[in-house]
Amino acid sequence: MGWLKELVDQRGHEAFDLHARTINPQFVRLLKAIGFDKQWARADGAYLWDSDGNRYLDVLGGFGMFNVGRNNPRIREALIEALELKRPGSVQIGVDVLPALLAEQLLLRAPPSVGRALFTSSGAESVEAAIKLGRAATGRSRVLSAEHGFHGLTLGALSANANSEFTNRFGPLLPGFEQVPWDDLDALERALIAEDVALFIVEPVQGKGVNIPSPGYLEGAQDLCRRYGALFCVDEVQTGFGRTGRMLALDHWGLEPDLITLAKSLSGGYVPVGALLMSTEVYEAVFDTLPNAISHGSTFAPNDLAMAAGLATLRELDEQGLVERSARLGELLLERTRPLVEREVVREVRGLGLMWAIEFEEPPAGSRSWRMLERIQPGLFSQLVVAPLFRDHHILSQVAGHAINVIKAIPPLVVTEEDVDWLVGGLEDTIAGAEKMPRALVRFGLTAARAGRTKSPRLARA
Repeated sequence: MGWLKELVDQRGHEAFDLHARTINPQFVRLLKAIGFDKQWARADGAYLWDSDGNRYLDVLGGFGMFNVGRNNPRIREALIEALELKRPGSVQIGVDVLPALLAEQLLLRAPPSVGRALFTSSGAESVEAAIKLGRAATGRSRVLSAEHGFHGLTLGALSANANSEFTNRFGPLLPGFEQVPWDDLDALERALIAEDVALFIVEPVQGKGVNIPSPGYLEGAQDLCRRYGALFCVDEVQTGFGRTGRMLALDHWGLEPDLITLAKSLSGGYVPVGALLMSTEVYEAVFDTLPNAISHGSTFAPNDLAMAAGLATLRELDEQGLVERSARLGELLLERTRPLVEREVVREVRGLGLMWAIEFEEPPAGSRSWRMLERIQPGLFSQLVVAPLFRDHHILSQVAGHAINVIKAIPPLVVTEEDVDWLVGGLEDTIAGAEKMPRALVRFGLTAARAGRTKSPRLARA
């Protein structure tokens, strides 16, 4: 037994107390309020086990990190081999073969409009690079994004973020950023017509709410960007690598963007790794001279473990047929859950591949309990489904955004048909219970809402 296992075995039971004391006590308080304060013991594929040995179906998937499954053994073997090779990675003044090999494989899977790769350590960092290089390449400063979009929480990415719950307390954000209505080409054209926009960044399927574009929207957005000289940037951080039933979600629409942001599941969930794919025109406009050869980079991004994890993940997606599996099981999940729209509280079931959502609404006949919950905190009804889904059916899921009644599932692509049955059965039972909104559920909602309230910020000291 190694020292690390011994340390975890001895002090694992202290996880919540340690986290509260050293990292984020408010998060611990929230987990306890909504009943998600489990001590996790192990994970494999699409499953988690708590310290009591109970198995859970993970349809949260680490916010989309685990497309190839948790603790994938073949990714782990590649990382062990990379460590055992004792390679001279990250020499910095020099180049290495692993980053070039991963870049080659990424570009082979991308549309021909992109021809260069730049590595990062996260999705937000990929977005930051897109903003920075896009501005430099065009000589323009304005950046457009779509309402409801999520692009990260660092300052530049946050400035493109259209979710007020993340942005309100951190202003002023960077100048030159503007959000346009999602799925509205007329609004986008009005914003582009002055020909001063550097780039339009958009998720092909929006993660917050799993909003799927109308036919022609993304193709039209690309055409408008071409017409008015703006770069077209597709944010594939969550939708990439098989999530929607294609290697990249943009493949559904035959898009050829100038910039593509990648991250999350590229690492197999083991090592932080992201990338920005760019057209050769963007590259040549930024890295245009020898003095500008290092205009952008990230010290730790192209390290050996990250590159090995990326190569192994792409290999796993191909060899295990996970992209095709996502398409097939996503269709099955939609087929099995569409009948839920017959429930009075279900407005819509939607999805693309294994990116799925169910949206709730007040029953047509009205509901005093619903309106009371919504007055306390918009979107609270969905928590009345997520919590018992976890507690009673051992399914880990998430509400798909702030103040919206949408539950989202982005499970590992290794889920089985039996797992789909597990999820559907849990949803049917839990929605039926929540629809009645008994007093116990309403009390839970009130408790969760109160726990989520923040104290008034303290005045800054003089």
